[in-house]
Amino acid sequence: MEKKQIEEMIDKAINMMDYSYVPYSHFHVGAALLAKNGTVYGGCNIENAGYTPSNCAERTAFFKAVSEGVLEFDAICVVGGMNKELKEYAAPCGVCRQVMMEFCDPEEFQIILATGKEQYEIFTLKELLPLGFGPNNLKLDRRE
Repeated sequence: MEKKQIEEMIDKAINMMDYSYVPYSHFHVGAALLAKNGTVYGGCNIENAGYTPSNCAERTAFFKAVSEGVLEFDAICVVGGMNKELKEYAAPCGVCRQVMMEFCDPEEFQIILATGKEQYEIFTLKELLPLGFGPNNLKLDRRE
């Protein structure tokens, strides 16, 4: 990915934190998901008093894209912090990593973790989920 595209994704992810609904944790998370068709889908975390129905920013972005028929992705940028302060990387939780396994090639899909345009690292999904279980384990083509 080009630096300009990475920076645009970081900006989008940071802006998405403004939409977070986090009355309990106050931990805002924003995501910017790049589809193979070039569209970027934003996502934010949405909490619920029952906790279990809460949804992470990454899954919000994926579900927005999938609900519009998009199933192929290149990268996601994730940022987050208490009261929107970006002090350290906010890595995807296990459930989000599993959703990524459903739709992404773990060898190629890139996960950008950032605290700003000047501080970020890029990982593959395989690096963050080394022995992930996905559609290839079931030898299914999800497009059938």
